[in-house]
Amino acid sequence: MRPRTVRARSATPDVDVPPRIDGGLLAASGRQLLAKRVLDVSLAVPALVLLSPVLLAAACSIKLTSAGPVFYPQERIGRDGKPFRMFKLRSMRLDAESERSAYLHLNESTGPLFKIRRDPRVTPVGRILRSWSIDELPQLLNVIHGEMSLVGPRPPLPEECEHYGPHERQRLLVKPGITCIWQVSGRSDVPFAEQVRMDLEYIAGWDLRSDIRILLRTVPAVLGRRGAY
Repeated sequence: MRPRTVRARSATPDVDVPPRIDGGLLAASGRQLLAKRVLDVSLAVPALVLLSPVLLAAACSIKLTSAGPVFYPQERIGRDGKPFRMFKLRSMRLDAESERSAYLHLNESTGPLFKIRRDPRVTPVGRILRSWSIDELPQLLNVIHGEMSLVGPRPPLPEECEHYGPHERQRLLVKPGITCIWQVSGRSDVPFAEQVRMDLEYIAGWDLRSDIRILLRTVPAVLGRRGAY
């Protein structure tokens, strides 16, 4: 069965939509895209090996302190609106998704995002994992598999895409990433509209050096823990 493609409806039909991006990453040559892929694999594989003790310790902590699986494969929307399974370490209670509607009134994010700074569904261990972005490390597997890149717009949830208009949907024209410009500029503290603006600027102005710059900024951003919840 072919994966279904999410088609978003316009959330702001009366607002002028900026012209479609036609440069940067969308105009990259085959050689440039190959260089980006080589960078991804050459960093993701050794990172996965080096961080395996951290992943093992986190997995044991999850298993010993809460019921349920260690890994949480979550459906996300990738390039051209195609869904894929994104891997994470489980940081919430097992029944967290079914409880979501009960906490919608506590949402602290803008746009279609749903984020609570002190989400009661997050386990004590999960709070630590999120604070240091350890729960995101299994996405290195997605990078190796080719579903994600190290750098690119974060992959949205299907329900978020349902609220995308033509402007926001341009984020889906490229492969999603583990880190991006707004991730190193405040993460969840960055408003949704600003996230979109930053992502589209990244796509339009992309070159391999921009990926390297963002990767170099990612480590101090993770250590600073700003907006990590």
